[in-house]
Amino acid sequence: MSALHMTVPMEVGICCADLDAQLAFYTGIVGLTLVNRVTVPADKARATGLTPHGYDVARLQTPYGERVKLLQPAVKPEPAARGAAILDRQGAAYLTFIVRDLPGVVRGLKSKGVVFDSTPAPMEVRPGTWLAFFRDPEGNVLELVEYDDPAAYRPDLAGAAE
Repeated sequence: MSALHMTVPMEVGICCADLDAQLAFYTGIVGLTLVNRVTVPADKARATGLTPHGYDVARLQTPYGERVKLLQPAVKPEPAARGAAILDRQGAAYLTFIVRDLPGVVRGLKSKGVVFDSTPAPMEVRPGTWLAFFRDPEGNVLELVEYDDPAAYRPDLAGAAE
């Protein structure tokens, strides 16, 4: 039995410098849905250990139900140190979206100005697994993946996304 006793799908938080620009990208370009946006005052933020200052948080939801939290501290955060390649830095993290019709998704994103790190995009990295990497306006990495046989990849979810 898992020690976590989770009750809902996992959420991911991303610290950002410009919440409005990130929201425009994640809702207008990527297609996530804004669930809510709230401000957390400094005393509560300090108690959580997130920041000694207050912060704004916007919760976004994928069509599948996962959530991404974009958090902007009241005092601008230090810029992230990034390597030339995605895995050049320890602690590098990225979001992976499993999709259908990856070539169509890539075309749609390119038509909205998205530039892909992967060349070509999409590309087959092993038999039956296709991917494409791109970045949000602040350089956070996003991955799109399509499996020729999703049920073989996640037999526990076979039929769930139909």
